[in-house]
Amino acid sequence: METRRLSGISRRDLLKGAAALTVAACAPQALGEHTAGDSFGTVLLYIGTYTGNPGGGGNGQGIYLCELDLSTGNLTVLRLVAPALPAMGTTPSTNSPSTLALDPTGTHLYAGNEYGPPGAVSAYSIDRLTGDLTLLNGQPAVGAPAYVSVDQGGSYLFSAEYSGGWFEAFPILADGSLGPAVFQQQDIGNVGPRHATNAPPGSFAISGHEGPNGHPQQMEVDPSNQWVLGTDAGQDRIYVWKLTPGGTPPLTPAAIPFVNTPPGDGPRHFAFHPNGMWLYSIQEEASTIMFWQFDPVAGALSPQQILPSVPPGFTGTNFTSEIRVSADGDFVYGANRLNDTIGVFSIGDDGTLTQVSHASTLGDYPRIFTIDPSGRFVVVGNQRADNVTTFRINRREEDRDEDRRDHGEDQGDSERGPGQLKFTGNYTPVGSPSGMVFLT
Repeated sequence: METRRLSGISRRDLLKGAAALTVAACAPQALGEHTAGDSFGTVLLYIGTYTGNPGGGGNGQGIYLCELDLSTGNLTVLRLVAPALPAMGTTPSTNSPSTLALDPTGTHLYAGNEYGPPGAVSAYSIDRLTGDLTLLNGQPAVGAPAYVSVDQGGSYLFSAEYSGGWFEAFPILADGSLGPAVFQQQDIGNVGPRHATNAPPGSFAISGHEGPNGHPQQMEVDPSNQWVLGTDAGQDRIYVWKLTPGGTPPLTPAAIPFVNTPPGDGPRHFAFHPNGMWLYSIQEEASTIMFWQFDPVAGALSPQQILPSVPPGFTGTNFTSEIRVSADGDFVYGANRLNDTIGVFSIGDDGTLTQVSHASTLGDYPRIFTIDPSGRFVVVGNQRADNVTTFRINRREEDRDEDRRDHGEDQGDSERGPGQLKFTGNYTPVGSPSGMVFLT
């Protein structure tokens, strides 16, 4: 499948004025470490897991606290900080904290407990000195949360619930705990075909289109904190709601309430460019990445380009998972499960993508990956391999020279282009990793 440009758009320079929309990553202050903009020190990482079925895909025990060395990329599990617990009184079970989100202050962690349906969402306070977690409370969810996120004001926890087909919003109370849901939408019907329009040759990737209802995959605020977007893989839709903090309800449909991806392609996750006007979605069953122009005034999306997430010539079945944009806005990274790679795509001056390279995750079924706050490393959770692998991002020449002076970085990195990935040699054992968030 070849790259397709869907329409023309303005140059990147015209969009740089939206830089005020950028949410800059901060470094953790926990454990007295250096800031992540520094070349030294460490940063803390929480990893959520699937639990309750050892040997059958639920090999984790809850939420783990890990430490990433910013000079070497070595990742170490420090301890289990939130073990999976059975239901207690009005607090639902905290089993399978498969998706994690941090509040804007970095003092509270939220988990989506992906069991059921019904599942649950849980709130924890963070000890900034140790990284330890204290469970505050939980709220029942109608579906089984597959993705949670927090708006930039720290007012709501959004939950996309794949099993059950629900989008929900939970208010975050003054003490960081969660109130009952104040917004609910079930995606009924309108399920696309079982074969993706843009699937690789020989693909049998069928996951979200078995019907009869939709399968929400992600729900997250845009960089302006005015709109909330939600993907539904079964309906081949990206929904858009206007966010009105304190409103009843806080979410109302945009003038154009949703846009469609090609039938059967199954939009899974998305990531905004730092300018707030470019959005990139990854389609689970088609193994594609789409570039969209986003209007933060109207909350409107318009498609611009579609291209494969898998390497050239790939045939057979693949399921994509995560997508990220580098903090400098120069690269998009997309994960492929079964192909077990992360694709690297350069972002052009007009926002369009060019496939640069692919790196093996050296594991099985990369469900999640994230970029550390310094922008130096990619951390990958290989769900079926029960491990986490880390990769150094090849930065631009001036950054590479600095790293070599400070840490004696391999001179062979000069043979790789900017944005490409190199394995650090570090494997970290974690059972059924699924969710990741750095403590910032």
